[in-house]
Amino acid sequence: MLTMTHLQKVYRTHLIETYALRDFSIRVEEGEFVAVTGPSGSGKTTFLNICGLLEEFTAGQYQLDGVDVRGLGDSARSRLRNEKIGFIFQSFNLIPDLNLFDNVDVPLRYRRIAAGERKRRIEEALARVGLASRMKHYPSELSGGQQQRVAIARALAGSPRLLLADEPTGNLDSLMARGVMELLEEINRQGTTIVMVTHDPELAARAHRNVHVIDGQVTDFDSEPMLVRSVRDGDASRAMA
Repeated sequence: MLTMTHLQKVYRTHLIETYALRDFSIRVEEGEFVAVTGPSGSGKTTFLNICGLLEEFTAGQYQLDGVDVRGLGDSARSRLRNEKIGFIFQSFNLIPDLNLFDNVDVPLRYRRIAAGERKRRIEEALARVGLASRMKHYPSELSGGQQQRVAIARALAGSPRLLLADEPTGNLDSLMARGVMELLEEINRQGTTIVMVTHDPELAARAHRNVHVIDGQVTDFDSEPMLVRSVRDGDASRAMA
């Protein structure tokens, strides 16, 4: 689904250079659920922003679903992002003056999807997160966990191949966090690739694979994607037998 090779992201001023990512390499296979962990300021969010084509990188290579994104213009990046990627943020980013239906509708309008198709997608996405009966409610009428479910529905309505989640349970209590995590696991089982940044080791442990980032580098991780490891584990088992 995505491959980054020797990626660098440098922020420059007239006085200093700051490396947000340095020689960063990772591969995520289609259908994986990968948790990215590390201390604050380690480069996790920069990595996620580059994954989502929200930021450009300074050097290295990045392929998203077989497309080399380096050098793509703004319109091509936007089109690829809209077609392939969904985002879930810690702060929900719902519009308080819009009901749930209209909140989910906003990104679909930008894609110029026909009204009938938008309605079908919105109703299906809200049903998928268990909020079909509340689509005319407003964000202020929901709990934090329900608001995050709306944010997930908004991402799902675009039928993304890749779901990027930045601390999706960071503003939730433990019970609500578990509910959101169970929903993400169900979405992943249905085929969506998920990359999730989290500080919570309990949630990270529920992903297929953990990647640990310090000072802009991958320092401790399951080096092989899930699908490759499963084949090699099987070979090892046969050899031991």
